[in-house]
Amino acid sequence: MALTSDRRLADRLLEEHVGSAPTSALDPVALRADFPILSTATHSGRPLVYLDSASSSQKPAVVIEALDTYYREYNANVHRGIYEIGERATAAYEDARAKIARFIGASDPHELVFTRNATEAINLVAYSWGRRNIGRGDAIVLTEMEHHANLVPWQILAQEKDGDLEFIPITDDGLLRLDVLEVLLRLKPKLVAFTHVSNTLGTINPVREIVDMAHAAGALVLVDGAQAVPHVAVDVEALGVDFYAFSGHKMLGPMGSGALWARRELLEAMPPFLAGGEMIREVHLRRSEWNDLPWKFEAGTPAVADAIGLGAAADYLGAIGMDAVRAHERELVAYALEVLPRVVPSIELYGPLDPDRRGGVIPFNLPGIHPHDVAQVLDRFAIAVRAGHHCTMPLHERLDLAATARASFSVFTTRSDIDALAAGLVEVEKVFRD
Repeated sequence: MALTSDRRLADRLLEEHVGSAPTSALDPVALRADFPILSTATHSGRPLVYLDSASSSQKPAVVIEALDTYYREYNANVHRGIYEIGERATAAYEDARAKIARFIGASDPHELVFTRNATEAINLVAYSWGRRNIGRGDAIVLTEMEHHANLVPWQILAQEKDGDLEFIPITDDGLLRLDVLEVLLRLKPKLVAFTHVSNTLGTINPVREIVDMAHAAGALVLVDGAQAVPHVAVDVEALGVDFYAFSGHKMLGPMGSGALWARRELLEAMPPFLAGGEMIREVHLRRSEWNDLPWKFEAGTPAVADAIGLGAAADYLGAIGMDAVRAHERELVAYALEVLPRVVPSIELYGPLDPDRRGGVIPFNLPGIHPHDVAQVLDRFAIAVRAGHHCTMPLHERLDLAATARASFSVFTTRSDIDALAAGLVEVEKVFRD
């Protein structure tokens, strides 16, 4: 598809309305060289404009090399082999645990349990802690903006235990109604579970304030940090949370990697989630004794390479500095919220308008054009955005939307990517309105 006069108009508008120069210490243009996929041509022959990091981020070369080195040089199972490569694998696996714990502000690596993703981490809490502590009539407080991963496990638990689910509503601009939470806490819930950063709206929730409110009411707190750990500085101990779940593949790490952090006394009291090898100390025909933390929750052969790769991702982000990452993405959000409505006046944007309250996520719609059609036309220009309900169907129902398109950012995202998105949306409108 050739660029049209509308695209030239978009380019002119972008020149006229370009924001102030970036002020963060992060240089996304330089960082792009670290991501091999960004230098490859797409089916259209154009360079990839990847705006779907909220779904899964791209991987820097150091992460890819960490996986390759493990498989090429010391591929062995961990905690068992009393030989050189087995001991090297064990050391690298546990070193990765320590790196990731430090990255999220956890002083004790044994409080960090490796999982496949945030979904598995939340299910671990629901099955292990939840089935021991939630009973008939007990309340669990969630929010209207939760990803299905932090909703469906609690639905299943509440149905099984005859518990109750209550929900913190949101305002029309995507902020939590903490005044309603104050009322819900009078029910003396056992747990308050919520997302740190909304994967759909980008809302950054006031974690410490909610934690303090919940603890004062006697509730524990679980935070879904899948969209926070890659984008903002996280200190689980300073936040005061009880459980914190996150995925590796959203923070530049491998697919199939993630973790649950929880306070030691909670993990000690929780029964195993999965049973089998590795999570045991002794096994007899009629009884078993469980292993120490965190291995009590890591049954079977772990994803050793993925854990090591996740440790490399934590090192990479740590070297950049999470304050710089946050400043960069805040600038991108401010730029996008300024440029997109100017270039595409019909666009409908959702979520907080204040960049200080929002992560690097921009959901939008073009009236009368289905988000799937928007994404498909953008793909002709090698622009990758998400389209659908983003695993937040109740949130879309609350906003009276069938679906949205979503652009999301990472450390390698540039203003030029947002310019390309704006120009691409002009093309989308031309296709469907001419």
